[in-house]
Amino acid sequence: MATIRLQEVTREFSRPPAPLRDYEKDAYDGPFKALDHVTLTIPNGQTTVVLGPSGCGKSTLLRVVAGLDAEYRGRIYYDDQDMTDVPPKDRYIGMVFQNYALYPHFEGYGNLAFFFRTRHAPTAEAEERIRITSETMGIGFEQLLRRKPGTLSGGQQQRLAIARAIVRSPKLFLFDEPLSSLDAKLRAQTRIEIKRLLSRFRITTVYVTHDQTEAITLGDQLAVMRAGRLEQVGSFQALRDEPANAFVAGFLGTPPMNLLAGGVVQAGSLHLAQLTIPLPDAVRQQVEAGQALIAGIRPEAAQLIVDGRPTPDGARLRGVVELVEPNFAARTQLVHLRSGEQTYTVFESIDTRLLLDDVLDVVFPTASLYFFDAESEARLAN
Repeated sequence: MATIRLQEVTREFSRPPAPLRDYEKDAYDGPFKALDHVTLTIPNGQTTVVLGPSGCGKSTLLRVVAGLDAEYRGRIYYDDQDMTDVPPKDRYIGMVFQNYALYPHFEGYGNLAFFFRTRHAPTAEAEERIRITSETMGIGFEQLLRRKPGTLSGGQQQRLAIARAIVRSPKLFLFDEPLSSLDAKLRAQTRIEIKRLLSRFRITTVYVTHDQTEAITLGDQLAVMRAGRLEQVGSFQALRDEPANAFVAGFLGTPPMNLLAGGVVQAGSLHLAQLTIPLPDAVRQQVEAGQALIAGIRPEAAQLIVDGRPTPDGARLRGVVELVEPNFAARTQLVHLRSGEQTYTVFESIDTRLLLDDVLDVVFPTASLYFFDAESEARLAN
């Protein structure tokens, strides 16, 4: 196992990896930075999940750490060893890909044994490591060793790919969206299996995904990326409760935080369409008159005004119901509302009868509001 450290890692391409739409072309001036001065520590024995929207640099970061892409600036260390001149085969990496990357002409046993053949390891050592790995992978895995990948389901192929990574006794696991090709049921089953293996082995792991359920389930820490830059690193709870900026707040969570843009500071309050929100003392000290702010609130913190229910103190907004999504297992419904150009969501009990086009008042409790500078998107401490 090892602690992995990235210091000011930058990876540039002469152009973006995909053709740009006309409205995107003005956003790129010069080389395209897939990684932009990324500094990150992956603690020894922990799992760091890297997530972000498509094209943010997640897979490029994984390839750089693995040594598959050496055209970068900056430094990468495994413990205190600079990996600049160390080839991938000497980094003791176990890597699991989205498309499995199994050798189709080998049976499962041959896929696991290939690593030992290339290193001319004794047959007895290979057989013992494969036996231990098979036991680790659980019931039914031994049957996969006698079959070729083409005869296996997607979930079975992914189990085999994970076992091939484990059998190497790696210092570092690298997972590149390994579950994205599976259906929902298989994804859930395989996610549980990966969690069990990571908990058992405590091998330093970098796990790239766009799926927040995977990130929350598997990650000791989360690293959120956008456009090649690292926005924030921490536990899911820390990032959710204390987002560094509006991007993290609006990206993390299912559903994410409501962000109401277009507000302007006047006389110690934020004036936003129908809303006037008194600013906390700490926020007032950080802003000036005329400054544009974004107000944020989690869907579970906002509250519909229903007859007979106590109403908390806070800003009140009237909206029109556009969509209702029931969750019968949790006995809740997610209500989508619109007020002018603003859209937002609120959780409500499933027992409350709501119809499309209902006009409802919503309270945003003062203590639950977040404030972000509209230009920098940075969160203002309150």
